Amino acid sequence: MAQGVPSSGDTTRSEGAGAATVHPPELLAFVDADYPPEALAARREGRVVLRLTLDTEGLVIDADVTEHAGHGFDEAARSAALRFRFSPARRGDKAVAARILYTYEFRLPPSPAPPASPAPTSAPSAPERAPDLPSPAPQPSTSGDKPVEVNVKGISEANRMRQSAQAVKVIELEQAQRESADLGEVLARSGGISVRRGGGLGSGTRLSLNGLTDDQIRFLVDGVPLELAGYPFGVANVPLNLVERVEIYRGVVPIRFGADALGGVVNLRTDTEVRGTHGAASYQVGSFGTHRLTLAAHTLDEPTGSFTRATAFHDYAKNDYPIDVDAADARSRVVRARVDRFHDAYRATGASVETGFVNRPWAKRLLLRAFVTDYTKELQHNVVMTVPYGEVEYGELTSGATLRYENVLAKKLSVSLIGGYTQSRITFRDVSLCVYSWFGQCLPELRTSPGEVESKPHDILLTQHSGFGRLNANWQLHPRHSIRLSLSPTYVTRKGDERREADPNERDPLAAQRDLFTLVSGVEYQADLLGDRLENIAFVKDYLQIARTEEPQPGRFVRRHDRDLHRLGVGDALRYRFRPWLYGKASYELATRLPRPEEIFGNGALIVANLELKPETSHNVNVGAIIDGTETRYGAFRFDVNGFVRVTDQLINLRGSDRTAMYENVSSARSIGAETTAGWTSPGEYLALDGNFTYQDFRNTSREGTFGNEGDRITNRPYLFANGSARLQFRRVAASNDEIALVWNTRYVHEFYRGWESLGSRDSKQIVPSQLLHSLALTYLVRGNPLILSFTGEVQNLTNEPAYDFIGVQRPGRAFYFKSTAEF
Repeated sequence: MAQGVPSSGDTTRSEGAGAATVHPPELLAFVDADYPPEALAARREGRVVLRLTLDTEGLVIDADVTEHAGHGFDEAARSAALRFRFSPARRGDKAVAARILYTYEFRLPPSPAPPASPAPTSAPSAPERAPDLPSPAPQPSTSGDKPVEVNVKGISEANRMRQSAQAVKVIELEQAQRESADLGEVLARSGGISVRRGGGLGSGTRLSLNGLTDDQIRFLVDGVPLELAGYPFGVANVPLNLVERVEIYRGVVPIRFGADALGGVVNLRTDTEVRGTHGAASYQVGSFGTHRLTLAAHTLDEPTGSFTRATAFHDYAKNDYPIDVDAADARSRVVRARVDRFHDAYRATGASVETGFVNRPWAKRLLLRAFVTDYTKELQHNVVMTVPYGEVEYGELTSGATLRYENVLAKKLSVSLIGGYTQSRITFRDVSLCVYSWFGQCLPELRTSPGEVESKPHDILLTQHSGFGRLNANWQLHPRHSIRLSLSPTYVTRKGDERREADPNERDPLAAQRDLFTLVSGVEYQADLLGDRLENIAFVKDYLQIARTEEPQPGRFVRRHDRDLHRLGVGDALRYRFRPWLYGKASYELATRLPRPEEIFGNGALIVANLELKPETSHNVNVGAIIDGTETRYGAFRFDVNGFVRVTDQLINLRGSDRTAMYENVSSARSIGAETTAGWTSPGEYLALDGNFTYQDFRNTSREGTFGNEGDRITNRPYLFANGSARLQFRRVAASNDEIALVWNTRYVHEFYRGWESLGSRDSKQIVPSQLLHSLALTYLVRGNPLILSFTGEVQNLTNEPAYDFIGVQRPGRAFYFKSTAEF
């Protein structure tokens, strides 16, 4: 007969500051394995140890044999284990993926007692098969007299990814969701990442990863491009409480994303929880007229698999914080003055509904999501903060739908399909007849024609239609070998209308044809060797882009400007585990990034088109080592160091005047650097200390052309920055189910040049000065049943230091925020 040895013990795990306790899964449905006929006939017994990987619903998605028994026992045990059902592992109140060791024993049925008197028989009887065993209780079982030790380890999906060969960093947001920092601020606290803004909430944002920035990094939501998922305003402004975790892939990108990324991928995960009924709400209010509201709820009917989820958000900020400017006084003298921003408001509202089925025999997931988002951003000044605006606005209305299907089509073949359509209506309006002063005064007598940005009016409407698809297939050749295939087509078409045309007899440049088709495909092979100590992922990618465009000429003539681009790429990612808690990683990719629609076609307003833009290519290398949350009597220790090299050709850079800009190719550049992260959590999780440090030497290697300043640092990018945090936490303060936490965060950014460092004298160069900023947050949390409430007060820029960002734009000073959340 076959017998399973289920989980025994309650192993816990700490994952960073204030991490919740992880409880291992419990066996709910046991499946008796078929006793191998050959082994039964030979009267053999066996013991097979399996490593089971469970998803967040307790389903066994993989079973690897770690101790073999042979004679058919391994296959029989694995086949039965794949049909087990567990209660999911939980980290605090949330279900998480888990990996456990499970011992399956095959023992022969007892021999029947000899009969009192032999009975004649014509043939020997076949051995009697033991009756099916009932599902064993989730408690230790024994083999003979000796208890069998079962190693149980609750492992989150985030830790599983960290321990893979992928060059990935995972940020879990459970704590950050209770604080007032937005997603951009949370990302900026991570090693290797620099996030800079052109102001307060809703302002333009530049995220840099290991030196590469802007569209060199792809931003996704559950694998769907950010702008096609209902978040057109940039990653930093995505409502943090609608995101479960952030996955940051550094330079080497798995094929499943179908992304032509040069610097990496930032994937926001929102769909990790699909169990039961759950709801959450958050509201934040604070300085400079800030209000942020999020709502989310989902429900799953287990018997039918029917699943529905709805989310909504509303953000508003006046951003009327004080800034220091050169302004004309009453006697027309230019003096240094402190004024409040008066035309910098941001409004964003969005909602989505997702419905379908999960965990059915015919589909693990079949979900349809529909969404709509509308946002508007007032523009206060030009890009270098020298000219104020009073009526310029930019906005976008986005709506669309995505359909997602996942299932296992055969024992060894699984597929994932995503398809979607998005329509975007982009507006830019600049028709004012006023010249505005920094004090908000309208001086109409100084302007003879409307338009603040270019001294000519703009009332632009761009309509963009986007369709995309993604097919991922995984073929499990062997428990330790698999092949994956990915196909990712995207089609974008755009039409525009300048409703304040300067010359009605000329053709509207925005009405020109703008069609772009992109196909990224790849094949990937993964091998797990040496008893799971070695993992290797090798891949090949193919990039295809077809552009069909028109270039308006004087009069009403147009010139065709069509082109087809094709590139190939290769890569490999390796992980070797030296000890259960120590492993090294190395990865390489020859990456290509095809120009994005906004880079080729412009945005119809401040960024002009460049139909000659070429693809970027880069040799990306990562080498690092990780100490994975080692727990000792002195607490839990964490350490991660990563060195990187990026050698880039045809680097795309945004270049322009103080009014408009254009994306252009830099001949070549290279980035060399290192990032390190370290942390410690005390016994009992009362105190957690974390810090990271990043240095990157990103230099121009071009000798000719506009960007021929060989050896100079690439302009306007920080090269040395660091973050630190301390979390002091106490439980059962006023009740048995509460906790209070005091969190301090600090960031240092070293000074850097806005322009080329070799041009001009030091006194004449424009420098963004060094900055050391602090924040302090106090959170009180009550874990009720079923309601969980939290209340946070936070001070950002605690010491009211002058804060500057890219191109020297001044950021808010000291600000106060209060945030409350509720979950059930």
